[in-house]
Amino acid sequence: MPLAVRAQHKTTPVIGFLGDLSSNAATQVVAGFREGLSEAGYVEGQNLTIEYRWAEGRFDRLPALAADLVDRKVDLIATMVGSPSALAAKRATSTIPIVFSVGVDPVAFGLVASLARPGGNLTGMTVFGYPRWR
Repeated sequence: MPLAVRAQHKTTPVIGFLGDLSSNAATQVVAGFREGLSEAGYVEGQNLTIEYRWAEGRFDRLPALAADLVDRKVDLIATMVGSPSALAAKRATSTIPIVFSVGVDPVAFGLVASLARPGGNLTGMTVFGYPRWR
């Protein structure tokens, strides 16, 4: 193949998926994740690869699992719903984009600088609970 053609050839993007729990416990989360990717035109095994890492409920394993995804040079790290995996991913890299979904204030938790301008390489969503009315 001529050099110019090889230079234009794109490789399949690789997403690293970092989960707090086991793959069995996250079946619905992964199904929804894949569905969202499919709606954007990405289908695992066709034009996208997903590298899954599962902590199996052992949060102490998250830093090593996140580091493994960084070492594999994934294009993006998606973290399972929960703040421990997002924090582990943040500590593992400042260059690979990280997408999170958490149920805590990501500013107070130290994930992003502000909601309006997250800064760095993290972005995502949070679900703030309604205050309890007395």
